[in-house]
Amino acid sequence: MILVVSGPGGVGKGTIVKALVEHDPQLWLSRSWTTRDQRDGEADNAYFFTSRDAFEERIATGGFLEWTEFLGNYYGTPNPESTDGRDVVLEIEVDGAQQVKLLDPHTILIFVLPPSRAEQERRLRGRGDPDQKVEERLKKAEDEEPIGMQLADYVVINDDLQTTIDDLLHIIDECRNKVGG
Repeated sequence: MILVVSGPGGVGKGTIVKALVEHDPQLWLSRSWTTRDQRDGEADNAYFFTSRDAFEERIATGGFLEWTEFLGNYYGTPNPESTDGRDVVLEIEVDGAQQVKLLDPHTILIFVLPPSRAEQERRLRGRGDPDQKVEERLKKAEDEEPIGMQLADYVVINDDLQTTIDDLLHIIDECRNKVGG
């Protein structure tokens, strides 16, 4: 099973996905590549941080399941290597989610929304995004949300982290039961 967790910047995708993978050993997280700079305090393994040249070389050789250019930087999901039979989790932007859904219509897309635009802004600022990037991400969210909600198999509002994680674990179990049953 391929599970995509998508949503605008600042909704908590990274935190949610990290908790899901820690809780469920049947989930395997694909680490995305990016050409953006690593944020202060951001974990070294949050992304595979790389140069534009290396990213473009991988594009040219067909090394990505999906990729997009977002706010001046590339982001992409490498083609999955061996997952030892585990379900693949992708934490990606809406553009990438669309590409993966086209490649595999059975992909489960969970679209995560912030409880409010003000809370989204607070989260973006809290993680250290500069003012210009915060404004760009908020504007981008207004464009992405209608698309994401239309594509999504499930829409979840992340207003309480533990409730959101519990909801996603329930959705994953439900999807596995449908596939197995």
